[in-house]
Order: sequence, then C-alpha cells, then structure tokens
Amino acid sequence: MIAGHTEQGQALRDAFAAGRMHHAWLLAGPRGVGKASFARAAAAWVLARAASGGTADDSFELDYDHPTARLLAAGSHLDYRLVEILENPKTGKMRPGISVDQFVKSDSTIGEPLASIFRTKPALSDWRVIVVDAADDLNRNAANAFLKNLEEPPPNTLFLAISHSPSRLLPTIRSRCRVLRFQPLADPEVEAVIGRLLPDLPDGERAALVAAAEGSPGRAMQLASANIAGLVADLDALASAPAAMAAGKALAVARSLSSKAATPRYEAFLGLVPAYIASASRDRTGARLARALALWEKANTLAASALGLSLDPQSVAFELAELVAGLATPSRNPLDAHEIA
Repeated sequence: MIAGHTEQGQALRDAFAAGRMHHAWLLAGPRGVGKASFARAAAAWVLARAASGGTADDSFELDYDHPTARLLAAGSHLDYRLVEILENPKTGKMRPGISVDQFVKSDSTIGEPLASIFRTKPALSDWRVIVVDAADDLNRNAANAFLKNLEEPPPNTLFLAISHSPSRLLPTIRSRCRVLRFQPLADPEVEAVIGRLLPDLPDGERAALVAAAEGSPGRAMQLASANIAGLVADLDALASAPAAMAAGKALAVARSLSSKAATPRYEAFLGLVPAYIASASRDRTGARLARALALWEKANTLAASALGLSLDPQSVAFELAELVAGLATPSRNPLDAHEIA
C-alpha cells in the first residue's frame, strides 16, 4: 500500500492510459519517503494492465491473489527486473555499488544480466518494466551501460529509476528521463504507515517516531527498535537543563549509548539530534534562531560523519548531547556562540 504521492501516481497512470508513456521515469526525492514502494507498485500496475488489457483506474493497488502480484511476489515475473546492489557471496557483505556486469555480463554470482531480458519480446504482455534502486548506486561503467539502454530503449520497456540525489547522476541520464519529484509525507500519512506496519506500538512511541521521521516512513522504521520516545525524553531534559546540570546529563546520555549492545540506539540518536534541533528552531527568531541554526549545522556535520569515520560513540554522543543542551539560553549553558560557529 502506498501512502501519499497521489499526484505522481496520477501522472504515470494518465500517461499510460493516453498511450503516451515515456520510456524512462526518474523518481527523485529524499530517502525513505516511499519512492521504492511507489516504483514496485507502479511496475505491478503497468504489468497487470498490459496483461489484461484493462484501463487505468485510480489506484496502484493489486489484490494479493492477482496473477501479476503473485508472480512478482515469487520473483518469477518474466517481464520484470529489479537492478540493485547485490551481496558478494564470498564475503557475505553488500557490494559497493551496482556494477556494469549486472547490465551486460552473465555471472553465477549476479544471475542473468539485464541485457538478457531484451533478447526476446515480453512474455506475458506487450510491456516489461525495469526498476533501478537506486540509480545513485551505479558505478561509472554501469551508469554508461544504463545510459545506453535509455538512449536506445527496447520497444514497450519502462524504466523506473530511483534517485535520492539526482544532481549526482550523469546529466545525460537525467535528460532522458521524465522526472517525478517526491516530497516528505505529511505526519498523518507517516502515522498511517507506522500504524499499519507496527500496529501494537504504544501511542507515545508512535508519536515520537512520527516526529523523528520528518516525513520519511523509511526513517521511522529504522528508528522503531530504538525506543525513540526515551531518546526524545532525554533530549527534552537536555534542552531545558540548567547550565550546572547540562554536562552531567550529557555524560549520562553518552554513556547509555556507548556499548556495543546500544549500537541501534546510538545510530538512531545520530539521526534524531539534528532533527530535534531543527524542530526546536522553528519557533525562534533573531539571535535565538541564529544560535539554533549554528547548533544544527554542527550537529548535522558531526552526525553525518560519525559512522563513516568510525568516531568513538561515547565522545560523539556526548558532544551531540551538549549541542542539544545549547538550545537553552547562553546564560544558562556553557556553550557560547563562538564555540559553535
């Protein structure tokens, strides 16, 4: 089930119904807002309509027992291909990106290349659909191979390419795609997704997840196991702590996130702190707003680099906690403006 994105769905359905389906669509927007779910649902809808000869309706939803839905669920639909990062069977780890071999070379570790689907006509209808999740993950040679597909598209082939950072793609790829832009969902839509996927979640935890998600159901699911309500309560306490107590509270939070067992909560904390500071800045003006924005910039930079640089979790958590404490007025908090500039 897709939450939101009704305009994007209508644009694609209208194009299909009118017989003006562009061969390549770029689904561009922030991570976790539902682009991949949209692409898979759109692919199922196109394949189902093409197979049955039906006309476009107002929904991408297929019944679970629909023949197309069953084939896709089993991974056996002959006219559908998903191009994504694969696991390296030798190491058990995900490969660093999507390689050119996935487009042109047969390999037992990657299965049949994309080129193989173009050697014959579509099997179950006049259409086939290729989903690339995500185009950002294409290495240089793979991007050039994909570009060749877009430049010389096989008849009745629909490409749905997902991108979190379209500006990083080859300009020639972007120019050959019709762009569908996706925005963060409204809070009620995020809450609906959480309610559907986590029906037993307590109200307080669900509300905290909605606030931390910032319009991204995917982000909410990543944070779901981290006791977000507890982390938000810690941040609330830090943001209102007297200066004399701020460092002690920050140290207590940092210690609680420093163990290996606390890794999921620590990673959630990294994403939550910048979002918390950004939310706190919305009702500020003047010097208080400038201070909050400076705090957010430092928190965002630190949180974004912490995992990649393998920084010490306790040190990172302590610094982030002190930045949250900096939301108090300067006279109540030891962090002065020059220290966070």
